[in-house]
Amino acid sequence: MIQIARWKIILVLIVCALGVLYSLPNVMGKGAREWTQANLPGIFPHKTVNLGLDLRGGAHLLLEVQLERVIADRLDDLMNSIRPELRKQKIGYKRLKVQENGVFVTLRDAADRDAVKKLIRKLDRDLLVDDVAEDGIRAEFSELAMKEIKDQTINQSIEIVRRRIDETGTREPAIQRQGEDRILVQLPGLEDPSEIKSLLGKTAKLTFHLVDRSSSEGAGMMTLPMADNPGETISIARRAILTGDMLVNAQYAPDQNGQAAVSFKFNALGAKRFCDISRANVNRLFAIVLDKEVISAPVIREPICGGQGQISGNFSVTEASNLGLLLRAGALPAPLEVLEERTVGPSLGADSVAAGKIASLIGLAGVLVFMFLTYGLFGAFANVALMVNVALIFALLSSLQATLTLPGIAGIVLTIGMAVDANVLIFERIKEEVANGKSALSAVDAGFGRAMGTIIDSNLTTLIAAIILYSFGTGPIKGFSVTLAVGIMTSFFSAIMITRLLVVVWIRKKKPSVLPI
Repeated sequence: MIQIARWKIILVLIVCALGVLYSLPNVMGKGAREWTQANLPGIFPHKTVNLGLDLRGGAHLLLEVQLERVIADRLDDLMNSIRPELRKQKIGYKRLKVQENGVFVTLRDAADRDAVKKLIRKLDRDLLVDDVAEDGIRAEFSELAMKEIKDQTINQSIEIVRRRIDETGTREPAIQRQGEDRILVQLPGLEDPSEIKSLLGKTAKLTFHLVDRSSSEGAGMMTLPMADNPGETISIARRAILTGDMLVNAQYAPDQNGQAAVSFKFNALGAKRFCDISRANVNRLFAIVLDKEVISAPVIREPICGGQGQISGNFSVTEASNLGLLLRAGALPAPLEVLEERTVGPSLGADSVAAGKIASLIGLAGVLVFMFLTYGLFGAFANVALMVNVALIFALLSSLQATLTLPGIAGIVLTIGMAVDANVLIFERIKEEVANGKSALSAVDAGFGRAMGTIIDSNLTTLIAAIILYSFGTGPIKGFSVTLAVGIMTSFFSAIMITRLLVVVWIRKKKPSVLPI
């Protein structure tokens, strides 16, 4: 253990140098960081630890995903898919409706039951199809299918919320699932969340429908309000012939009259379908529907085959820009409801940062003094390793762009106290070996060698606890577990490698017969 290979020494020194280098931006002022970023090569680190909501101030939103709306839409789509298939196969039915989380079909002839069951299963294999009565059939989603639909909806909602927030330029948002149907959104540095709430509250479900003014609402038709003319409605085909998921781009662009509008572009499939539809329906009205409201119903003057179009209306520039943002980010699969809104002021965050600094410095000073008074020169070696350990923690957190919260600071303070555990075990073992009459070199060799098993056990069990906290915890618990896990790994390296390197260098230089411990 006294001998250390040259490559190990070089590796330890490189790691220490990189740790100090990557942690430096955290103690540099904003001006100094901007100067280094502008004047030094790109390889020079400039990332800092991101401060969380409780330290930096900002907005906290708890959103609920309306999952029942998704199930209702899926069942409604299923019903609208069953109806034309029954007509196509000339199967008579008395009633077809959505009822109690399922689709219920009442047949004219009970002999058609098997054919209808086969037809429904072909439409969706996740459906459970059962006989309700002699002439009745009920189709509903299985529990596994319902869970998959809900999980998919939540995951898709989280991704779209993230994309919408990223489009606004908000930095370091924390977006995560909470419970079965909720999404937690934390926006550090954002004092007024009203605009974000407005963007998140819109489903932005864009569809395109043909208009038939001669028909009233009935089979295959529906009536929706006109956005530009309150109180006026229009009858359109229930089935959308184009959907917003076929868009590849949407952005603000003035129309021919200089009014605010949104230009959009379809993908290859949407462009072809748009071309075919416009060619077959010249001089017909074409409704553009956003969130169950007709925002525009232009006349198709000629075939449109370029895959591009424009949404015009009484938009302001801001409204047109936001609509383009929503369409680019994609439609939410379900409406979101804001259950909880909280704003943390920057002054409160600054107080938390100051308190965390004071706690960390007091804890660090206490450990440094204790180690030096207890173990003398060897305690000083442990203190050097501890300081490098703190630099490594902030270097890793900065590189990972981790978000530091108040519980995260608690994890760092705890790590500072735990970081010298390994050195205490080693030094106490060395004292025992010296007391048993061993020479200085033998005592040091035995101290580092025999304490290793205990050190690995203690660090591994704490790391397992941190991993479990991260896996099952949310919000502040995750912040605490991240800093604790990072601290465990860096403290193991610093206590074993750096302290040992300092002790070995000192022994080789001084060749002591008595250890000052």
